[in-house]
Amino acid sequence: MSAPRALLNDFIPFSNVDGPGNRFVLFFQGCNFDCSFCHNPYTISTCIDCEICIEPCPEDALFRETDGSVTVDWDRCTRCDICVDVCPYDSTPLAKQVTVDEIFSEIRTAAPFLSGITVSGGEATLQPEFVAALFSELKAHPDTRHLTTFVDSNGSCTSETWDVLLPVMDSAMIDIKALDDNIHIALTGVSNSRVLDSIRYLARRDRLHEVRLPLISGVNDSDELLTRTARWLASVDPALRIKVIGFRKHGVRAQYQDLTEPTADQMEHCEQVLSAAGAHEIVRL
Repeated sequence: MSAPRALLNDFIPFSNVDGPGNRFVLFFQGCNFDCSFCHNPYTISTCIDCEICIEPCPEDALFRETDGSVTVDWDRCTRCDICVDVCPYDSTPLAKQVTVDEIFSEIRTAAPFLSGITVSGGEATLQPEFVAALFSELKAHPDTRHLTTFVDSNGSCTSETWDVLLPVMDSAMIDIKALDDNIHIALTGVSNSRVLDSIRYLARRDRLHEVRLPLISGVNDSDELLTRTARWLASVDPALRIKVIGFRKHGVRAQYQDLTEPTADQMEHCEQVLSAAGAHEIVRL
């Protein structure tokens, strides 16, 4: 089995919040959004080998290779994440280059206890060839072919990228940070035009498990915006599942800690507004 390599931040062998059932979740390194509310901002960029993290490491586990790259001595590393904390570039030296063989072996071990696999990030669709190769191997092997294959994405990729994944992808979960493009740009640095295109494209092919609405109090949770969002989603698919996710400050960069977490009452109100505007299935994370 041959396949491209991928830059992986980490994986979780068992998760019940990243799609249906018990799932193995891969977090890819690198994202094309710069979300102010991101709770794992160290997955946004790839390491530029600046060496800033080497000296602060208390275990002397980081060093520069002769080719100039910053490398980890995994026998010394304790995953204290001080290197992540001191990185000014929203990255980490701990991301690993992995092969399909390596990841398949991890998944196969856990497969009897799993419902499926979800690729997340960062942004998994930035490494589509690896994702397609991994999903293909999972579908082909008798020990893993029962696993559903999901992509958790910001939806920013093109239809050509989705076409690489669709033959082996069972479904996708797409975020709408804001239906209003100006708010979306303010939150992410990127227009939502491709996100909306992806939602339409996947819904037409019955490959859209849910749309996720991360809600920040006073930013993207107005009744007017939620009403427009529900109506637009209903126009795409009246039965579309919507998951509302309340913003939490944990892990968010210091300069964005003034963003406000919605209360339970506010989240309930948002659900009521979405329902009144035509959303039929709403779940809360």
